[in-house]
Amino acid sequence: MKPLLPCTLNATSPLVHSAFTIRLQILLRSLRPFSSTTTSKTKWNSTTNVIIAHPALLTMESCTTMLQLKQIQAHMTVTGLITHTFPVSRVIAFCALADTGDIDYAHILFSHIEKPNTYIWNTMMRGYIKAKMPTMGFMFFRRMVTERVELDCRSFVFVLKACEQFCTVLKGESVHCGIWKMGFDSDLLVQNGLVHFYAERGCLNCARKLLEGSFVRDVVTWTSMIDGYAMHNCSDEALELFNLMLLSDVEPNEVTMIAVLSACSLKGDLSKGKSIHDYMQKKNLNWSPNLQNAMLDMYVKCGSLVAAREIFDKMKTRDVFSWTSMVNGYAKFGELELARKFFDDMPERNVISWTAMIAGYSQNNQPKEAVKLFLDMVEAGLAAIENTLVCVLSAIGQLGSLDFGQWIHHYYVNQKRIQLSLILANAFIDMYAKCGSLNAAATIFNEMVERDLVSWNSMIAGYASHGHATEAIMHFEEMIRVGFMPDEVTFVAVLSACSHGGLVSEGREYFQRMKTSFGIDPKVEHYACVIDLFGRIGLLEDAYELISKMPMEASVGAWGALLNACRMHGNVELGKLSAFKLLEMDPEDSGIYSLLANIWTLEGKWVDVRMIRSLMRERGVKKTPGRSLVEIDGEFHDFLVADGSHPQSEDIYRVLNEIFCVSKLEDSAKY
Repeated sequence: MKPLLPCTLNATSPLVHSAFTIRLQILLRSLRPFSSTTTSKTKWNSTTNVIIAHPALLTMESCTTMLQLKQIQAHMTVTGLITHTFPVSRVIAFCALADTGDIDYAHILFSHIEKPNTYIWNTMMRGYIKAKMPTMGFMFFRRMVTERVELDCRSFVFVLKACEQFCTVLKGESVHCGIWKMGFDSDLLVQNGLVHFYAERGCLNCARKLLEGSFVRDVVTWTSMIDGYAMHNCSDEALELFNLMLLSDVEPNEVTMIAVLSACSLKGDLSKGKSIHDYMQKKNLNWSPNLQNAMLDMYVKCGSLVAAREIFDKMKTRDVFSWTSMVNGYAKFGELELARKFFDDMPERNVISWTAMIAGYSQNNQPKEAVKLFLDMVEAGLAAIENTLVCVLSAIGQLGSLDFGQWIHHYYVNQKRIQLSLILANAFIDMYAKCGSLNAAATIFNEMVERDLVSWNSMIAGYASHGHATEAIMHFEEMIRVGFMPDEVTFVAVLSACSHGGLVSEGREYFQRMKTSFGIDPKVEHYACVIDLFGRIGLLEDAYELISKMPMEASVGAWGALLNACRMHGNVELGKLSAFKLLEMDPEDSGIYSLLANIWTLEGKWVDVRMIRSLMRERGVKKTPGRSLVEIDGEFHDFLVADGSHPQSEDIYRVLNEIFCVSKLEDSAKY
């Protein structure tokens, strides 16, 4: 063996040998607490059948840092222990596999071994896979082949793990060829590795063929395939395969059940989830925290918060995932007070917990609370992740807080704290569009290397909502030209653009093309857009005819668009018909009463105006006051008409009066 790392000490010196022995004894004493109650951070070593008796090697099994490892290695170098294969393999295993290890240091040690055995080669592959460096792991496998190192089944399993991290399946397929040529294709461990590789990469047909073609299947074979289906949203196939597994002689384990529960969660099938729960109770499976969390998550995603709460209350050990699932469940179904109570009671929070609560506020139209919680999270020292920014950008778009959105863009994206992914870019486009900065939205859109349908829809909707009908339609036609198929959301944006731009012929054409060209049946939202289009330019009879011929019940939005058009164009009779239809659907909406009163006011029908106001009083309907939202130094202030609740309301009204007086003086000075 080559010398392992240069050493300036003379290993034959008794003084030096004695010094290292003393240091080793000190190190042994310092590591003693880890010998029997080792934590998860110290579980670095791979399985070995060798009984370890040497003090230095025993000490290394409880090693927790590279500093300790190097002290032990120094002692092993002085005593000559490092020259033996097994001791050096344990040193390399720690460096390559421990959470506190150093894969580069492992590589240096490896390069000093004259004839590393298969175990050491495999350990280096595993180390690079753990370090998310698959190219280096694959390079070690290729060296094993070219240098004619004896390969074992684990060599192929580890290189397939490396191949899972590549963008394509080509390298994995080449390994598969090697497995077949070298006769390892009948080995169960290798077969399972192949099934897992193809399932992980989404090649589900290949994985299924391997499973069906294998003469021996164990729980890993079945579970890998079930998990692959669940991972790629094929929940029906996952559950079907689980049923086949139950008919075989293989018993599912905890990992199998977690995969099956994941499939139930994706499908949202509560009855199937309950049947799986009953099966697990009959089988008396070990209810580990991970399995309980999977069950909890299933009930949350299937909408059964009562069952989820029962699971949560019975859990002896709850981790951050357990608490976050409950926060997410209550927030998802709009029970924000309960969600916030769970959030506040959490003994430990991570960024996922914060994001779940921020998402709950954002998705339930409480953007101010979402933004405030995000700022609290930042002050708490947590680094935002992509999902956090997506949620808070949605809230910012609802508030129209352009300055805050620009700050997030600069701080997180421009300063390289988070990479601008496709999902995040779409969120920025939506935020900028809703805040009125179409140029910023267009800049991000134009710079995107990859776009999806959401990108196009966000840009089209942005142009449509700000009255840029020509740009919206131009982007729609370009989207079609480059090969994207529009969906229902796309046509809502396009028809809305036609409505805002008064493009009647274009609107009629796109409405017809939905079904004829793209096979999309118009929904109530699309009818409402076309009714609004007709109403805006005065085609009230066409609008009423369309609303009468709708294949479904007209929505509040459709009748509301017609009522507003009647107010604009003074059609009292049709307006009255629309208003009373709306009052049947939503008798608590004060805006309907106001619109009808405005129509009658224009016609001078004061008796009818008094009648509608009297009707409002009888039904206890109060007019929703006008309101505005102002952002000052990142803090949002609500103002209502005649509102005196703000602590600075007196100063605000005084300044407003002064502004009003100054404006009157300026007007009089002009004349």
